Amino acid sequence: MPPQPYHHGDLRRTLLEAARSSIESDGVEALSLRQLAREAGVSHAAPSRHFRDKQALLDALAEDGFTRLVAVLDEAAGMEATTGESVRGRFDALTAAYVDFALEQPILLGLMFGMKHAPDARAELIAAGQASMEVTVRVVIAAQESGVIRAGDPHRIALTAFATFHGIATLASGGLLDGVQAAELVADARDLLWTGIRAE
Repeated sequence: MPPQPYHHGDLRRTLLEAARSSIESDGVEALSLRQLAREAGVSHAAPSRHFRDKQALLDALAEDGFTRLVAVLDEAAGMEATTGESVRGRFDALTAAYVDFALEQPILLGLMFGMKHAPDARAELIAAGQASMEVTVRVVIAAQESGVIRAGDPHRIALTAFATFHGIATLASGGLLDGVQAAELVADARDLLWTGIRAE
């Protein structure tokens, strides 16, 4: 379809979705606003109404990624935590949701965390990234309050869990698990971590 004058219902969302698909297939360096405009069927100048340049698009893509991640984790953590079994269920659901998200879009995940920790990271992006960690912190706090897992800094426990499953997902997406299936390693890590944090 040849480029048309700008008259798109939700061009910003269309561009973000197309950009997410593009980086997963071709990498961040190949991302082009002009190409995205062509695919959306709008003029090459139309994306500038939402993103002044490629960097602005990447900022928005990373922030949107965290927003989507939070929604995924919130849904996974939505189970009631009234018994030990349900707390473990929330923990398992949360880790599965994170690893699935990471394996489905590894380039996006790398972009998200790389930009969040950049020296010039936007405040909105940092806040979005912190929100994703806070979901896990809330699960930890609820588990501590119910007496299922041991006392301790909930942020440190959440960070330990995040580092464990983020690491597994990163290795798996790079084909670096030496033939071990990611799902098997995730299950082993859950058991080991749960044993370490469970109340005596």
